[in-house]
Amino acid sequence: MNHSVAGLLLLLGLCLVPPGVRAAATDTFPPGTSIAVIDFEYADTSGEERDQHQEHDGRLRAFMAAVKRDLAAGDAYRVIEPICSPSPCAMSDSTKDDLLAAAGSAGARLVLSGGFHKMSTLVQFARTEVIEVASGRTVYSWLFSFRGDSDEAWAQAEPFMVRQIRAGIRAAYPENNRFNLAGESDGGPGPMAAFR
Repeated sequence: MNHSVAGLLLLLGLCLVPPGVRAAATDTFPPGTSIAVIDFEYADTSGEERDQHQEHDGRLRAFMAAVKRDLAAGDAYRVIEPICSPSPCAMSDSTKDDLLAAAGSAGARLVLSGGFHKMSTLVQFARTEVIEVASGRTVYSWLFSFRGDSDEAWAQAEPFMVRQIRAGIRAAYPENNRFNLAGESDGGPGPMAAFR
């Protein structure tokens, strides 16, 4: 299956969960909660004439490396690399149950997955979902847009996304003070946020 079709299917599947969803948590987690980060998918339906596949692959790899690095910063999360076949783990190659099983086998308590959809030359959408491994429940889901398709635009969107993911997890587990990290708002993001 080609990357555009796989990514589009991923985004359509994630859209079945309403944006901004925060399910009730079934567990509370100790500091250093393990989170498996599944590399996001990418779909480009902008119709631009120039082939940007290599540029998008490079930006997505850099983006995912930054997400993993920034989530692991501090003591709130320990990023886990689950083992899948084929490797690396991908939404387009696995079922949700397979990914949760791989994440659980690697010791993860949460799974972060998502994808990007480039709608036009100027606008991209990103969808994120955090799933609790033990219950299979979505504890946080969020859709946001950002402008531009340059290294700078992607670099600016990444810390914004990580802050929103952290806020969403904190909102799902309000009884757990370790999610109230210094310098971060206690409020979660709205159902759809725009980053410009």
